Amino acid sequence: MSIITLSRGTFTGGEQLAKCLAQKLGYKAISREILVEAAEKYGISEQQLTTAMEAKPALKERLSLNIDRFRYLSFIQATLCEQAKHDNIVYYGHAGHLLLRDACPVIKVKVIADMEQRIIFAMEHNKLSREKARTYIRKMDKHRAQWTRFLYDIDWQDPSLFDVVINLKDMSVETACDLIADLAAAPEFQLTEAVKKAIADLTIESQIKAKLASDDATRDYMLTIMVKNGNVRISGRVRNPEHAGRIKTLVEEMPEVKTMDCGCVNYYLNDDVIL
Repeated sequence: MSIITLSRGTFTGGEQLAKCLAQKLGYKAISREILVEAAEKYGISEQQLTTAMEAKPALKERLSLNIDRFRYLSFIQATLCEQAKHDNIVYYGHAGHLLLRDACPVIKVKVIADMEQRIIFAMEHNKLSREKARTYIRKMDKHRAQWTRFLYDIDWQDPSLFDVVINLKDMSVETACDLIADLAAAPEFQLTEAVKKAIADLTIESQIKAKLASDDATRDYMLTIMVKNGNVRISGRVRNPEHAGRIKTLVEEMPEVKTMDCGCVNYYLNDDVIL
């Protein structure tokens, strides 16, 4: 069994392809459900999470160390990893291939379509004029490019980020579905026990990030978290011993964590303490 992520521009046909794959393979297709689940679990509004995943970074974000967007992404990543632990999913939300990283052999698919085709989809779906549909698509594409560059320092259109690029200009959704379904059976994309352990470690890492991001005392820290076979190592900079103690408490109370080793990097003014 495999995990499939579909990266798509606005109105490229990616949603239809994801649902076709889910039905053909018997997988679970998920997208916005991740936002709803994360919002409910971490007490953040769905709109805030949607903004974190879709909107271009504001000027103040680019000019300051505003980490709210990173905090919200940690909630979404933790929720997605929980789903990935059970494999057999087709995720067609934003940045699935980036949120899951290289922890497992995800089939990373980029879905593209001819601009004229996208305009027609937008006109039909959103009841827009041709010019407004074109403007909307270009605006959303620009936002996604800025979003990905800001958070990951990569070009979201870079084909090297994907295993397959599907162009739906002259290919039907059904044909594309058959191609990807065949790929899902390839040995390179099967979830071995070693791969499942890697997913479990990424899940723990993302859950720690989400837990620290939702706590008032630790929410503003950008810490380095490494997990190997359930053993956790954290390094970073904290302002006082109380916050260091709070981090230890929050992590050690997680049942998935076997051991915790805290290192340190640099100092923060005169108040830094070694975790």
